[in-house]
Amino acid sequence: MIQSRTQRVIGWVVLILFLIIILLPFYWMFITSFKPNMDIGAYPPSLFPRHWTFAHYTNAFVKFGFAKYIINSVIVAVITTFLVLALASMAGFSIARLPIRAKTPTLIGLLIISVFPPIAVITPLYMILRQIGWLNSYQALIVPYTAFNLPFAIWILRNYFLQVPGALLEAAKIDGATIFQTFYRIFLPLTTPGLFTAAVFTFVAAWTEFFMALVFNSSDNMRTIPVGIALFSGQFNIPYGDIFAGSIVSIVPIVILVIIFRRWIVAGLTAGAVKG
Repeated sequence: MIQSRTQRVIGWVVLILFLIIILLPFYWMFITSFKPNMDIGAYPPSLFPRHWTFAHYTNAFVKFGFAKYIINSVIVAVITTFLVLALASMAGFSIARLPIRAKTPTLIGLLIISVFPPIAVITPLYMILRQIGWLNSYQALIVPYTAFNLPFAIWILRNYFLQVPGALLEAAKIDGATIFQTFYRIFLPLTTPGLFTAAVFTFVAAWTEFFMALVFNSSDNMRTIPVGIALFSGQFNIPYGDIFAGSIVSIVPIVILVIIFRRWIVAGLTAGAVKG
């Protein structure tokens, strides 16, 4: 009994320390976004702003045009997520339930692609996009983001489709349903946690991607949030308050998504991990 209680106490202490280490940078970024410039570099640093100001948020939207970066990121991330879910759900269902050839090589190929560094193909992708005239456009990011996020989404949904009883597929065949009707009306509604999991991971990946957005969209009107924040810095000064204000705004949608869909995310990941 004493040993069990001691283990729980140690577990809580480790968990609290871990949360402090994880959350402290975000807390520091948050309070710094409300500090005047004169207080940001003050020593010793204060845990709370001595004087609260919203000037950094105003600068982010008025001086740096942060609103257009948000619009660009929303368009790219939402369309990418939709395309990934549409393609990955059909591919995952096919690999999991249909008698197609070369399933194992396909899965191995998806695994290789999922760990392939995107920076290795930046140059050929740039040349292709330049040749077809897609630089400084939404599709310059949507198409590569979709391609690089598909393998992980297919793996998640494939594992989840395996959890659906195979008898449903046979029953649908007996009732005269086509393969697409079976997929759309029977299997897809049963994979909601997996869909939410793939959607959140894809959205976050597209929302936070930096290097391809920097290289492919150099026009200020087509920049996304990560690139826009990185270019807040001037030649002779770094506006930390403005950068932190933009960063706080950029993580709000991600936090909201995780809070709202946390149960589905955990369920989707758990279902894919138990069997597959």
